[in-house]
Amino acid sequence: MQNMVKEIVDMDRRAREITEAAQQEKINSEKEVAAKREEIREDYLKRARERIALNEPKEREAAENAWKLVQAKQNEISAQLDAQYAENADRWAQELAKRVLQA
Repeated sequence: MQNMVKEIVDMDRRAREITEAAQQEKINSEKEVAAKREEIREDYLKRARERIALNEPKEREAAENAWKLVQAKQNEISAQLDAQYAENADRWAQELAKRVLQA
């Protein structure tokens, strides 16, 4: 009987040790996962910053070129309007005055 009680106590002790070891393993695994997640996140951010730094001059140049095209188009339209005004200013003024006086 004494032997049986000792065996039960030993089995209980071993079960507690196994449970404690499993709990510790779970805690260690959670810490490893958190550390790995942070490492992956930092690596991703580092690579993203490097890509941004590489692409920034190209994107800036593309934006500058697009802006130059817009400015050129606006200058062209402005020149056309100035030419039309120079050509038709007197006729437009006479037409406006005529319409105002007839109204």
